[in-house]
Amino acid sequence: MFTFSSKIRYSEVGPDCILTLPALVNYFQDCSTFQSEGTCGSLAALKEKNWAWMLSSWQIDVLRYPKLCEDVIIGTIPYELKGLFGMRNFFMKTAEGELLAQANSIWALIDLENNLPIHIPEYFAEAYPIEPRLNMDYAPRKLPFPKEGENHTVEDITVRLRDLDSNHHMNNEQYIRMALDCLDGKLLHPSHMRAEYKKQAFLGNIIHPVVNERTVFDQTIYTVGLNNDEGKAYCNVLFL
Repeated sequence: MFTFSSKIRYSEVGPDCILTLPALVNYFQDCSTFQSEGTCGSLAALKEKNWAWMLSSWQIDVLRYPKLCEDVIIGTIPYELKGLFGMRNFFMKTAEGELLAQANSIWALIDLENNLPIHIPEYFAEAYPIEPRLNMDYAPRKLPFPKEGENHTVEDITVRLRDLDSNHHMNNEQYIRMALDCLDGKLLHPSHMRAEYKKQAFLGNIIHPVVNERTVFDQTIYTVGLNNDEGKAYCNVLFL
């Protein structure tokens, strides 16, 4: 397990002074990066081999979003390195130990020369000590776009330089932010979010969002498809 402490900043909250979901995603991503630095999984070590970790799926469950200036602890737990995939949990707690959010994520190690996944080397276990996974309900990795419900399109989005990460494709958090923006404020603080990443979006790509809204057991579920010019998903994101 790796943890670090922080305080919720003004730059991380919305108009209600409560942490936003994209900011929470950034906390989790930063946590895994902090754990990797100084190991065989660091950005520099991966760059030497022309490798990169690519996120395959997210699941984030939020019990409570923290407020401005709350002291928090962010942690990550690698719990399985198997074949092509690495699995890790995340959590955010208050300084007093109240669980605020927990997450599951599935990653693939990619050879950037041919853009194909590779088997995770055994020595990566030294960088990511395996521990028991969190006790939470685990959703499937795949997230197909729903066939039921009502669909509507949203204004196209162009991938800007500010959206890119060190691998020169759109940062994982940006997909979540864009998808949430497509809801036009209908859901400010989702209690549950899932995302499946299917294709990488690069600088200048045009994203064509489609929003699906459906009701299941009196619960409104939003699924946003962030699609390419051919109508195939870069990423599907679910909120409720």
